[in-house]
Amino acid sequence: MEGPAPSLLDGRFYAEDPHPRFAWMRRHAPVYWDPGGRIWGIARYADVVRVSRDPETFCSRQGSRPDSPPLASMINLDDPAHLRRRSLVNRGFTPRRVAAHEPWLRALCGELLDRALAKQRFDFVREVAAPLPMRVIGELLGVAAEDHDRLLGWSDAMLEATSASATPETALAAARAFADYVAYHRRVVAERRARGAGEDLMSVLVRAEIEGERLDDEALLQESLLILVGGDETTRHVVSGGMHQLLLHPEQLEKLMADPSRIPRAVEEMLRWTTPIQNMARTATREVELGGKRIRPGERLLLLYPSANRDEAVFQRPFEFDIERSPNDHLAFGHGPHFCLGASLARLELRVLFEELAARRPRLALAAAQPLRWRASNFITGLESLRIEVRAS
Repeated sequence: MEGPAPSLLDGRFYAEDPHPRFAWMRRHAPVYWDPGGRIWGIARYADVVRVSRDPETFCSRQGSRPDSPPLASMINLDDPAHLRRRSLVNRGFTPRRVAAHEPWLRALCGELLDRALAKQRFDFVREVAAPLPMRVIGELLGVAAEDHDRLLGWSDAMLEATSASATPETALAAARAFADYVAYHRRVVAERRARGAGEDLMSVLVRAEIEGERLDDEALLQESLLILVGGDETTRHVVSGGMHQLLLHPEQLEKLMADPSRIPRAVEEMLRWTTPIQNMARTATREVELGGKRIRPGERLLLLYPSANRDEAVFQRPFEFDIERSPNDHLAFGHGPHFCLGASLARLELRVLFEELAARRPRLALAAAQPLRWRASNFITGLESLRIEVRAS
């Protein structure tokens, strides 16, 4: 391995298994200057944590995505503005609000699984992994059930523009999806304001207030879009990637089905293994030394979460999938002030889904000779399809 190529900002870098390149970076260039993207790639766990914990030196306000202009979302803010915005949005993600969805979520997981398992062969992504998080986000936001498919389509189209196979037509479709979502969002917000109090997340965001500050229309749009895309795609890919690994390791799948008390720990390993968010960017505010390299003010850094989650200095046997791994201090949800706001919701979805699967104890196997399709993006990656066979007991 001579070094990572193409650029870390190119979806082709992530199109195939990037981990051999990440391993090379951790050994030889943990703070790697990417000449194509003109950005520093941060490959080691300790350095990712250091950058994440020091927003004064490594700021977010220049944009968390290095290849797009910064938007008004909280992920592109630093404290104190970030903390105020996060505190407002967090009103919809309190432990009580998240836990209150569990009975409904359990029924939904059972419904999706029963419909899929009734077939001899099915696509786990299409039947379970994709509809589950989108229906959860739709329920959380309080949008009509008949609109869930539209939300899923808009989310997919916007993220497809970041893929390695993106074309001008893809970009146009993403722009149309964004415009359609903006128009839809404005109607929903207007309806919430006219209707008054409600318990759904959109109603909570519309009326949330701290020291006289409320979210304006632009902030409501950006934060709802963050919840939509972040809550949909990431959970989808952990569900499908976790299921894929269990099917590749049938002895671990059997252990999980026989003893559901293992599921919470297994969920953490699925998160570590899949790490669907590939990276986030930070900008240096001053000259600083990191990993033996001198970072100058204004230079950008890319936090490589999948690499950090396979760091040999932190994880024993990092390239083994182990549902009983402990400790497992992965960075799948990020770290520091920008730790993922929806982490508890994602963990709830994963735990409940696999508990409901264990309750049914089906005999599952990967469908023979299936070509696995991966979303090759420089931002979020995961399986696009996963064919599964249901075998007779």
